[in-house]
Amino acid sequence: MTRSERQDRPARNRPSRGRGADRPKATAQGSGKGSGKASPRRRATPPQGEFALPETITPALPAVDAFAELDMPAALLKTLAAQGVTEPFPIQGATLPNSLAGRDILGRGRTGSGKTLAFGLALLARTAGRRAEPKAPLALVLVPTRELAQQVTDALTPYATAVNLRLATVVGGMSITKQSATLRRGAEVLVATPGRLKDLIERGDCRLDQVAITVLDEADQMADMGFMPQVTALLKQVEPDGQRMLFSATLDKNIDRLVKMFLTDPVVHSVDPSAGAVTTMEHHVLHVLDETDKKAVATKIAAREGRVIMFVDTKRAADRFAKRLLASGVRAAALHGGRSQPQRNRTLDQFKNGQVTALVATNVAARGIHVDDLDLVVNVDPPTDHKDYLHRGGRTARAGESGSVVTLVLPDEKRDMTRLMQDAGIAPRTTRIKSSDEELTRITGAREPSGVAVVIEVPQPTQPKARPAGTRSGSRGRGRGRGAASSTAGTSRGAAPRTGAARGTGRGASPSRGRRAA
Repeated sequence: MTRSERQDRPARNRPSRGRGADRPKATAQGSGKGSGKASPRRRATPPQGEFALPETITPALPAVDAFAELDMPAALLKTLAAQGVTEPFPIQGATLPNSLAGRDILGRGRTGSGKTLAFGLALLARTAGRRAEPKAPLALVLVPTRELAQQVTDALTPYATAVNLRLATVVGGMSITKQSATLRRGAEVLVATPGRLKDLIERGDCRLDQVAITVLDEADQMADMGFMPQVTALLKQVEPDGQRMLFSATLDKNIDRLVKMFLTDPVVHSVDPSAGAVTTMEHHVLHVLDETDKKAVATKIAAREGRVIMFVDTKRAADRFAKRLLASGVRAAALHGGRSQPQRNRTLDQFKNGQVTALVATNVAARGIHVDDLDLVVNVDPPTDHKDYLHRGGRTARAGESGSVVTLVLPDEKRDMTRLMQDAGIAPRTTRIKSSDEELTRITGAREPSGVAVVIEVPQPTQPKARPAGTRSGSRGRGRGRGAASSTAGTSRGAAPRTGAARGTGRGASPSRGRRAA
Protein backbone atom coordinates (compact mmCIF):
# COMPACT_ATOMS: atom_id res chain seq x y z
CA MET A 1 0.00 0.00 0.00
CA THR A 2 1.37 3.41 -0.93
CA ARG A 3 1.89 6.26 1.51
CA SER A 4 -0.86 8.22 -0.25
CA GLU A 5 -3.30 5.37 0.18
CA ARG A 6 -2.49 5.05 3.85
CA GLN A 7 -2.90 8.76 4.42
CA ASP A 8 -6.26 8.90 2.66
CA ARG A 9 -7.76 6.13 4.74
CA PRO A 10 -10.21 7.20 7.44
CA ALA A 11 -8.50 7.20 10.83
CA ARG A 12 -10.80 4.54 12.22
CA ASN A 13 -9.28 1.99 9.82
CA ARG A 14 -5.74 2.54 11.00
CA PRO A 15 -4.49 0.26 13.77
CA SER A 16 -4.67 1.74 17.23
CA ARG A 17 -1.42 2.78 18.86
CA GLY A 18 -2.85 2.22 22.32
CA ARG A 19 -1.67 -0.59 24.55
CA GLY A 20 -5.03 -1.87 25.76
CA ALA A 21 -7.53 -3.94 23.84
CA ASP A 22 -10.61 -4.04 26.07
CA ARG A 23 -13.51 -1.90 24.93
CA PRO A 24 -14.54 0.48 27.72
CA LYS A 25 -17.55 2.70 28.05
CA ALA A 26 -17.39 6.02 26.25
CA THR A 27 -15.09 8.38 28.09
CA ALA A 28 -16.58 11.60 26.78
CA GLN A 29 -20.06 12.91 26.52
CA GLY A 30 -21.38 16.04 24.91
CA SER A 31 -22.00 18.81 27.35
CA GLY A 32 -23.77 22.08 27.32
CA LYS A 33 -27.12 22.72 25.70
CA GLY A 34 -28.52 19.73 23.91
CA SER A 35 -26.13 17.19 25.43
CA GLY A 36 -27.32 13.77 26.44
CA LYS A 37 -26.13 10.44 27.76
CA ALA A 38 -23.95 8.20 25.67
CA SER A 39 -25.74 5.58 23.62
CA PRO A 40 -24.94 2.00 24.60
CA ARG A 41 -23.26 1.28 21.27
CA ARG A 42 -21.69 4.20 19.51
CA ARG A 43 -21.67 7.89 20.37
CA ALA A 44 -22.85 10.46 22.85
CA THR A 45 -25.50 12.97 21.80
CA PRO A 46 -23.64 16.15 20.86
CA PRO A 47 -24.29 19.65 22.12
CA GLN A 48 -26.28 21.85 19.76
CA GLY A 49 -24.36 22.51 16.56
CA GLU A 50 -21.58 20.02 17.39
CA PHE A 51 -20.83 16.55 16.11
CA ALA A 52 -21.07 13.45 18.24
CA LEU A 53 -17.74 12.92 19.96
CA PRO A 54 -15.97 9.69 18.98
CA GLU A 55 -15.87 6.83 21.41
CA THR A 56 -12.47 6.06 22.92
CA ILE A 57 -11.68 2.38 22.43
CA THR A 58 -8.45 2.11 24.41
CA PRO A 59 -8.90 3.22 28.04
CA ALA A 60 -7.48 6.65 28.78
CA LEU A 61 -4.86 7.10 31.46
CA PRO A 62 -6.14 8.87 34.59
CA ALA A 63 -5.68 12.59 35.08
CA VAL A 64 -2.93 13.93 37.33
CA ASP A 65 -2.98 16.68 39.93
CA ALA A 66 0.68 17.70 39.68
CA PHE A 67 3.24 18.07 36.91
CA ALA A 68 5.69 16.01 38.96
CA GLU A 69 3.50 12.95 38.37
CA LEU A 70 4.17 13.15 34.63
CA ASP A 71 6.95 11.45 32.73
CA MET A 72 8.55 14.67 31.46
CA PRO A 73 12.19 15.77 31.20
CA ALA A 74 13.50 17.34 34.38
CA ALA A 75 14.37 20.48 32.40
CA LEU A 76 10.69 21.02 31.58
CA LEU A 77 9.64 20.53 35.20
CA LYS A 78 12.29 23.00 36.30
CA THR A 79 11.13 25.56 33.74
CA LEU A 80 7.51 25.17 34.82
CA ALA A 81 8.54 26.03 38.36
CA ALA A 82 10.64 28.96 37.16
CA GLN A 83 7.65 30.28 35.18
CA GLY A 84 5.46 30.09 38.27
CA VAL A 85 3.30 27.29 36.85
CA THR A 86 2.71 25.24 39.97
CA GLU A 87 -0.19 22.93 39.15
CA PRO A 88 -1.88 21.89 35.92
CA PHE A 89 -5.15 23.30 34.69
CA PRO A 90 -7.86 20.66 34.23
CA ILE A 91 -7.29 20.22 30.50
CA GLN A 92 -3.55 19.82 31.12
CA GLY A 93 -3.96 17.31 33.91
CA ALA A 94 -6.43 15.32 31.83
CA THR A 95 -4.63 15.22 28.48
CA LEU A 96 -0.92 15.21 29.31
CA PRO A 97 -0.69 11.63 30.65
CA ASN A 98 -2.16 10.40 27.37
CA SER A 99 -0.40 12.75 24.97
CA LEU A 100 2.96 11.97 26.59
CA ALA A 101 2.20 8.30 25.91
CA GLY A 102 1.71 9.09 22.22
CA ARG A 103 -2.09 8.93 22.08
CA ASP A 104 -4.09 11.09 19.70
CA ILE A 105 -6.03 13.79 21.53
CA LEU A 106 -9.33 15.52 20.81
CA GLY A 107 -9.60 18.33 23.33
CA ARG A 108 -12.31 20.91 23.81
CA GLY A 109 -11.61 23.80 26.15
CA ARG A 110 -12.34 27.49 26.03
CA THR A 111 -9.66 30.06 25.31
CA GLY A 112 -7.57 30.67 28.40
CA SER A 113 -8.10 27.15 29.75
CA GLY A 114 -4.45 26.16 29.29
CA LYS A 115 -4.60 24.42 25.91
CA THR A 116 -1.22 25.72 24.74
CA LEU A 117 0.77 23.97 27.46
CA ALA A 118 -1.57 20.98 27.24
CA PHE A 119 -0.26 20.18 23.78
CA GLY A 120 3.04 22.08 23.98
CA LEU A 121 4.58 20.20 26.89
CA ALA A 122 3.81 16.82 25.34
CA LEU A 123 5.11 17.91 21.96
CA LEU A 124 8.38 19.21 23.42
CA ALA A 125 8.89 16.26 25.76
CA ARG A 126 8.43 13.74 22.95
CA THR A 127 10.66 15.68 20.54
CA ALA A 128 13.48 16.40 23.01
CA GLY A 129 16.79 14.78 22.10
CA ARG A 130 16.10 14.68 18.36
CA ARG A 131 17.68 16.92 15.73
CA ALA A 132 15.88 18.10 12.62
CA GLU A 133 17.36 18.06 9.15
CA PRO A 134 17.31 21.29 7.15
CA LYS A 135 13.80 22.12 5.90
CA ALA A 136 12.31 19.11 7.76
CA PRO A 137 10.70 19.93 11.13
CA LEU A 138 9.82 17.13 13.51
CA ALA A 139 6.72 18.66 15.10
CA LEU A 140 4.11 21.02 13.67
CA VAL A 141 1.55 23.33 15.29
CA LEU A 142 -1.02 24.71 12.84
CA VAL A 143 -2.95 27.81 13.94
CA PRO A 144 -5.44 30.03 12.10
CA THR A 145 -4.00 33.51 12.75
CA ARG A 146 -0.69 35.32 13.02
CA GLU A 147 -1.57 36.54 16.51
CA LEU A 148 -2.21 33.03 17.78
CA ALA A 149 1.02 31.84 16.17
CA GLN A 150 2.93 34.51 18.06
CA GLN A 151 1.15 33.68 21.31
CA VAL A 152 1.96 29.97 20.97
CA THR A 153 5.57 30.81 20.14
CA ASP A 154 5.91 33.10 23.15
CA ALA A 155 4.35 30.53 25.46
CA LEU A 156 6.53 27.63 24.30
CA THR A 157 9.85 29.45 23.86
CA PRO A 158 11.21 29.03 27.43
CA TYR A 159 10.32 25.34 27.43
CA ALA A 160 11.80 24.71 23.99
CA THR A 161 14.99 26.44 25.10
CA ALA A 162 15.14 24.25 28.21
CA VAL A 163 15.27 21.06 26.14
CA ASN A 164 17.49 22.49 23.37
CA LEU A 165 14.86 22.51 20.65
CA ARG A 166 14.79 25.10 17.90
CA LEU A 167 11.41 26.76 17.47
CA ALA A 168 10.45 28.53 14.22
CA THR A 169 7.35 30.53 13.36
CA VAL A 170 6.08 31.10 9.83
CA VAL A 171 3.08 33.35 9.17
CA GLY A 172 1.83 35.60 6.41
CA GLY A 173 2.60 39.28 6.51
CA MET A 174 6.25 38.71 7.42
CA SER A 175 9.34 38.23 5.27
CA ILE A 176 9.06 34.88 3.54
CA THR A 177 12.76 35.10 2.64
CA LYS A 178 13.77 35.17 6.30
CA GLN A 179 11.37 32.36 7.09
CA SER A 180 12.85 30.28 4.27
CA ALA A 181 16.32 30.86 5.71
CA THR A 182 15.06 29.79 9.12
CA LEU A 183 13.79 26.49 7.79
CA ARG A 184 16.92 25.83 5.77
CA ARG A 185 18.96 26.11 8.97
CA GLY A 186 16.69 23.58 10.62
CA ALA A 187 14.07 23.76 13.37
CA GLU A 188 12.63 20.89 15.36
CA VAL A 189 9.30 22.60 16.10
CA LEU A 190 7.35 24.67 13.58
CA VAL A 191 4.42 26.95 14.42
CA ALA A 192 2.62 27.97 11.24
CA THR A 193 -0.47 29.36 9.59
CA PRO A 194 -1.72 27.15 6.75
CA GLY A 195 -1.35 29.63 3.90
CA ARG A 196 2.26 30.59 4.59
CA LEU A 197 3.31 26.98 5.22
CA LYS A 198 1.75 25.98 1.89
CA ASP A 199 3.75 28.72 0.17
CA LEU A 200 7.01 27.59 1.76
CA ILE A 201 6.42 23.97 0.76
CA GLU A 202 5.72 25.04 -2.82
CA ARG A 203 9.00 26.99 -2.83
CA GLY A 204 10.86 23.86 -1.76
CA ASP A 205 11.83 25.40 1.57
CA CYS A 206 9.94 22.97 3.79
CA ARG A 207 8.79 19.36 3.78
CA LEU A 208 6.60 17.61 6.34
CA ASP A 209 7.48 13.93 5.89
CA GLN A 210 9.51 13.94 9.14
CA VAL A 211 6.71 15.49 11.24
CA ALA A 212 5.81 12.89 13.87
CA ILE A 213 3.62 15.14 16.05
CA THR A 214 0.97 17.45 14.60
CA VAL A 215 -1.24 19.85 16.53
CA LEU A 216 -4.28 21.72 15.24
CA ASP A 217 -5.04 24.63 17.55
CA GLU A 218 -8.37 26.45 17.20
CA ALA A 219 -9.40 24.04 14.49
CA ASP A 220 -12.93 25.42 14.31
CA GLN A 221 -11.67 28.85 13.30
CA MET A 222 -9.54 27.31 10.58
CA ALA A 223 -12.72 25.70 9.27
CA ASP A 224 -14.66 28.96 9.54
CA MET A 225 -11.96 30.85 7.63
CA GLY A 226 -11.98 28.37 4.76
CA PHE A 227 -8.64 26.72 5.53
CA MET A 228 -9.87 23.12 5.57
CA PRO A 229 -8.61 22.22 2.06
CA GLN A 230 -5.15 23.54 2.97
CA VAL A 231 -5.16 21.88 6.40
CA THR A 232 -6.21 18.56 4.91
CA ALA A 233 -3.50 18.76 2.25
CA LEU A 234 -0.87 19.55 4.89
CA LEU A 235 -1.95 16.71 7.19
CA LYS A 236 -1.61 14.25 4.31
CA GLN A 237 2.08 15.19 4.08
CA VAL A 238 3.07 14.39 7.68
CA GLU A 239 4.05 10.93 8.93
CA PRO A 240 0.89 8.83 8.41
CA ASP A 241 1.28 7.01 11.72
CA GLY A 242 2.33 10.06 13.71
CA GLN A 243 0.59 11.55 16.70
CA ARG A 244 -2.17 14.11 16.12
CA MET A 245 -3.71 16.46 18.67
CA LEU A 246 -6.71 18.64 17.90
CA PHE A 247 -7.69 21.37 20.36
CA SER A 248 -10.50 23.87 20.04
CA ALA A 249 -12.99 25.87 22.06
CA THR A 250 -15.85 24.44 20.01
CA LEU A 251 -16.11 21.21 18.06
CA ASP A 252 -18.65 21.86 15.33
CA LYS A 253 -19.50 19.68 12.39
CA ASN A 254 -17.04 21.47 10.12
CA ILE A 255 -14.16 19.57 11.70
CA ASP A 256 -15.85 16.19 12.06
CA ARG A 257 -14.22 15.12 8.78
CA LEU A 258 -10.76 15.95 10.14
CA VAL A 259 -11.38 13.83 13.21
CA LYS A 260 -12.55 10.87 11.13
CA MET A 261 -9.68 11.12 8.64
CA PHE A 262 -6.71 11.86 10.84
CA LEU A 263 -7.30 10.90 14.49
CA THR A 264 -6.89 7.28 15.55
CA ASP A 265 -8.73 6.13 18.67
CA PRO A 266 -8.38 9.61 20.23
CA VAL A 267 -8.58 10.29 23.92
CA VAL A 268 -11.44 12.78 24.19
CA HIS A 269 -11.48 15.49 26.83
CA SER A 270 -14.11 18.18 27.11
CA VAL A 271 -13.23 20.83 29.66
CA ASP A 272 -15.49 23.87 30.21
CA PRO A 273 -16.75 23.66 26.62
CA SER A 274 -18.53 26.99 26.52
CA ALA A 275 -18.03 30.40 28.03
CA GLY A 276 -21.35 29.86 29.75
CA ALA A 277 -19.64 27.32 32.00
CA VAL A 278 -17.11 29.84 33.24
CA THR A 279 -18.41 31.06 36.58
CA THR A 280 -15.95 33.96 36.71
CA MET A 281 -17.39 35.54 33.54
CA GLU A 282 -20.46 37.77 33.52
CA HIS A 283 -22.52 38.31 30.38
CA HIS A 284 -24.54 41.48 29.85
CA VAL A 285 -26.80 42.42 26.95
CA LEU A 286 -27.49 46.15 26.91
CA HIS A 287 -30.46 47.20 24.77
CA VAL A 288 -29.84 50.70 23.40
CA LEU A 289 -32.36 53.03 21.78
CA ASP A 290 -30.71 53.79 18.47
CA GLU A 291 -27.40 54.08 16.65
CA THR A 292 -26.71 57.54 18.06
CA ASP A 293 -27.10 56.49 21.67
CA LYS A 294 -25.17 53.30 20.95
CA LYS A 295 -22.15 55.40 19.94
CA ALA A 296 -22.52 57.51 23.08
CA VAL A 297 -22.75 54.40 25.27
CA ALA A 298 -19.72 52.82 23.60
CA THR A 299 -17.68 56.01 23.97
CA LYS A 300 -18.40 56.28 27.69
CA ILE A 301 -17.48 52.63 28.21
CA ALA A 302 -14.22 53.17 26.32
CA ALA A 303 -13.40 56.07 28.65
CA ARG A 304 -13.55 53.83 31.74
CA GLU A 305 -10.57 53.34 33.98
CA GLY A 306 -8.63 50.32 32.80
CA ARG A 307 -8.32 48.57 29.48
CA VAL A 308 -11.09 47.29 27.24
CA ILE A 309 -11.33 45.50 23.90
CA MET A 310 -14.23 46.71 21.75
CA PHE A 311 -15.27 44.57 18.79
CA VAL A 312 -16.81 45.96 15.61
CA ASP A 313 -17.75 44.32 12.33
CA THR A 314 -15.44 45.89 9.75
CA LYS A 315 -11.99 47.40 9.32
CA ARG A 316 -13.56 50.70 8.30
CA ALA A 317 -15.75 50.75 11.41
CA ALA A 318 -12.70 50.04 13.59
CA ASP A 319 -10.75 52.94 12.11
CA ARG A 320 -13.70 55.32 12.38
CA PHE A 321 -14.55 54.43 15.97
CA ALA A 322 -10.91 54.63 17.08
CA LYS A 323 -10.70 58.08 15.49
CA ARG A 324 -13.88 59.15 17.30
CA LEU A 325 -12.51 57.93 20.62
CA LEU A 326 -9.21 59.76 20.16
CA ALA A 327 -11.10 62.98 19.43
CA SER A 328 -13.09 62.44 22.65
CA GLY A 329 -9.99 62.00 24.78
CA VAL A 330 -9.79 58.20 24.90
CA ARG A 331 -6.43 56.56 24.22
CA ALA A 332 -7.65 54.24 21.48
CA ALA A 333 -6.20 52.30 18.56
CA ALA A 334 -7.61 50.07 15.84
CA LEU A 335 -6.50 46.49 15.22
CA HIS A 336 -7.57 44.66 12.08
CA GLY A 337 -6.38 42.67 9.10
CA GLY A 338 -5.72 45.78 7.04
CA ARG A 339 -2.61 46.49 9.09
CA SER A 340 0.68 44.73 8.45
CA GLN A 341 1.84 42.21 11.01
CA PRO A 342 4.56 44.49 12.44
CA GLN A 343 1.96 47.26 12.79
CA ARG A 344 -0.41 44.91 14.57
CA ASN A 345 2.35 43.70 16.87
CA ARG A 346 3.24 47.26 17.87
CA THR A 347 -0.41 48.18 18.45
CA LEU A 348 -0.74 45.17 20.75
CA ASP A 349 2.40 46.23 22.60
CA GLN A 350 0.86 49.70 23.09
CA PHE A 351 -2.27 48.07 24.51
CA LYS A 352 -0.37 45.75 26.81
CA ASN A 353 1.83 48.51 28.24
CA GLY A 354 -1.09 50.89 28.79
CA GLN A 355 -0.25 53.45 26.14
CA VAL A 356 -3.54 52.43 24.53
CA THR A 357 -6.49 51.71 26.84
CA ALA A 358 -9.25 50.99 24.32
CA LEU A 359 -8.46 48.52 21.55
CA VAL A 360 -11.03 48.64 18.73
CA ALA A 361 -10.80 45.36 16.90
CA THR A 362 -12.39 43.16 14.29
CA ASN A 363 -12.55 39.39 14.67
CA VAL A 364 -8.87 39.21 13.71
CA ALA A 365 -8.21 39.80 17.42
CA ALA A 366 -10.83 37.39 18.71
CA ARG A 367 -8.35 34.52 19.00
CA GLY A 368 -4.70 34.29 19.75
CA ILE A 369 -4.34 37.49 21.77
CA HIS A 370 -3.55 37.17 25.44
CA VAL A 371 -3.58 40.29 27.60
CA ASP A 372 -3.17 39.87 31.34
CA ASP A 373 -5.79 41.34 33.67
CA LEU A 374 -8.27 42.31 30.97
CA ASP A 375 -11.65 42.39 32.70
CA LEU A 376 -13.98 43.77 30.02
CA VAL A 377 -14.82 42.92 26.42
CA VAL A 378 -17.49 44.92 24.59
CA ASN A 379 -19.31 43.83 21.45
CA VAL A 380 -20.13 47.22 19.97
CA ASP A 381 -21.39 45.32 16.94
CA PRO A 382 -22.87 41.97 18.02
CA PRO A 383 -21.31 38.90 16.40
CA THR A 384 -23.42 36.92 13.96
CA ASP A 385 -22.29 33.50 15.18
CA HIS A 386 -22.22 32.07 18.70
CA LYS A 387 -18.68 30.76 18.15
CA ASP A 388 -17.48 34.29 17.42
CA TYR A 389 -19.17 35.40 20.64
CA LEU A 390 -17.36 32.75 22.65
CA HIS A 391 -13.99 33.60 21.17
CA ARG A 392 -14.42 37.35 21.53
CA GLY A 393 -15.37 36.82 25.15
CA GLY A 394 -12.41 34.50 25.60
CA ARG A 395 -10.13 37.55 25.82
CA THR A 396 -11.33 38.05 29.40
CA ALA A 397 -11.83 35.78 32.44
CA ARG A 398 -8.76 33.78 31.44
CA ALA A 399 -7.12 31.22 33.69
CA GLY A 400 -9.63 31.64 36.48
CA GLU A 401 -9.66 35.45 36.53
CA SER A 402 -12.96 37.35 36.51
CA GLY A 403 -14.30 39.39 33.63
CA SER A 404 -17.37 40.66 31.83
CA VAL A 405 -18.64 40.55 28.27
CA VAL A 406 -21.01 43.36 27.31
CA THR A 407 -22.97 43.39 24.05
CA LEU A 408 -24.77 46.46 22.72
CA VAL A 409 -27.98 45.52 20.93
CA LEU A 410 -30.24 47.69 18.77
CA PRO A 411 -33.99 46.98 18.64
CA ASP A 412 -33.79 45.19 15.28
CA GLU A 413 -30.96 42.95 16.57
CA LYS A 414 -32.83 41.65 19.61
CA ARG A 415 -34.21 38.45 18.06
CA ASP A 416 -30.89 37.42 16.52
CA MET A 417 -29.08 38.08 19.79
CA THR A 418 -31.55 35.94 21.74
CA ARG A 419 -30.99 33.05 19.34
CA LEU A 420 -27.20 33.49 19.47
CA MET A 421 -27.16 33.32 23.27
CA GLN A 422 -29.28 30.19 23.21
CA ASP A 423 -26.85 28.56 20.78
CA ALA A 424 -23.95 29.53 23.06
CA GLY A 425 -25.70 28.13 26.13
CA ILE A 426 -25.57 31.47 27.92
CA ALA A 427 -28.25 33.24 29.97
CA PRO A 428 -27.07 36.88 30.01
CA ARG A 429 -28.25 39.69 32.22
CA THR A 430 -30.38 41.97 30.06
CA THR A 431 -30.73 45.71 30.70
CA ARG A 432 -32.35 48.56 28.79
CA ILE A 433 -29.85 51.36 28.92
CA LYS A 434 -29.28 54.97 27.93
CA SER A 435 -25.95 56.72 27.81
CA SER A 436 -27.04 58.89 30.76
CA ASP A 437 -28.04 55.99 33.04
CA GLU A 438 -26.07 55.33 36.22
CA GLU A 439 -26.65 51.62 35.62
CA LEU A 440 -24.23 51.85 32.70
CA THR A 441 -21.51 52.99 35.08
CA ARG A 442 -22.31 50.23 37.56
CA ILE A 443 -22.08 47.49 34.94
CA THR A 444 -19.11 48.71 32.91
CA GLY A 445 -17.35 51.49 34.83
CA ALA A 446 -18.35 53.91 32.06
CA ARG A 447 -17.58 57.58 32.53
CA GLU A 448 -17.57 60.79 30.54
CA PRO A 449 -14.48 61.17 28.36
CA SER A 450 -12.30 64.22 28.93
CA GLY A 451 -13.19 65.78 25.59
CA VAL A 452 -9.55 66.73 25.08
CA ALA A 453 -8.29 65.09 21.93
CA VAL A 454 -5.30 62.80 22.29
CA VAL A 455 -2.79 61.67 19.71
CA ILE A 456 -1.32 58.18 19.67
CA GLU A 457 1.29 57.30 17.14
CA VAL A 458 -0.08 54.86 14.60
CA PRO A 459 2.59 52.22 13.96
CA GLN A 460 3.94 52.57 10.44
CA PRO A 461 5.41 49.81 8.30
CA THR A 462 9.16 49.55 8.81
CA GLN A 463 10.99 50.91 5.79
CA PRO A 464 13.92 48.91 4.40
CA LYS A 465 17.30 50.27 5.37
CA ALA A 466 19.08 52.30 2.72
CA ARG A 467 21.96 50.49 1.05
CA PRO A 468 25.42 51.87 1.81
CA ALA A 469 26.98 53.74 -1.10
CA GLY A 470 28.81 51.39 -3.45
CA THR A 471 26.88 48.27 -2.44
CA ARG A 472 25.72 46.34 -5.47
CA SER A 473 22.09 45.38 -5.67
CA GLY A 474 21.67 41.65 -5.16
CA SER A 475 25.01 41.24 -3.35
CA ARG A 476 25.09 37.98 -1.43
CA GLY A 477 27.75 38.93 1.06
CA ARG A 478 30.69 36.79 1.96
CA GLY A 479 29.84 33.14 1.56
CA ARG A 480 26.13 33.70 2.23
CA GLY A 481 23.41 32.20 0.08
CA ARG A 482 20.57 34.22 -1.32
CA GLY A 483 18.03 35.13 1.36
CA ALA A 484 20.27 34.12 4.26
CA ALA A 485 19.60 37.33 6.12
CA SER A 486 21.52 38.19 9.24
CA SER A 487 18.33 38.15 11.29
CA THR A 488 17.65 34.75 12.80
CA ALA A 489 13.89 35.25 12.43
CA GLY A 490 13.32 33.12 15.50
CA THR A 491 15.69 30.28 14.72
CA SER A 492 17.95 30.15 17.74
CA ARG A 493 16.90 27.57 20.26
CA GLY A 494 13.35 28.45 21.11
CA ALA A 495 13.78 32.10 20.18
CA ALA A 496 10.64 33.97 19.10
CA PRO A 497 10.72 35.52 15.64
CA ARG A 498 11.82 39.08 15.17
CA THR A 499 8.92 41.07 13.86
CA GLY A 500 9.98 44.70 13.88
CA ALA A 501 12.18 44.62 10.80
CA ALA A 502 10.13 42.35 8.59
CA ARG A 503 8.22 43.68 5.62
CA GLY A 504 4.63 42.64 5.07
CA THR A 505 5.04 42.34 1.33
CA GLY A 506 5.78 39.69 -1.20
CA ARG A 507 4.37 36.31 -1.95
CA GLY A 508 2.20 34.85 0.78
CA ALA A 509 1.83 38.13 2.66
CA SER A 510 -1.84 37.58 3.34
CA PRO A 511 -2.67 35.44 6.36
CA SER A 512 -3.84 32.59 4.18
CA ARG A 513 -5.45 31.70 0.92
CA GLY A 514 -8.71 30.89 2.60
CA ARG A 515 -11.34 33.47 3.40
CA ARG A 516 -9.70 36.74 4.38
CA ALA A 517 -9.89 37.73 8.01
CA ALA A 518 -11.28 41.18 8.69
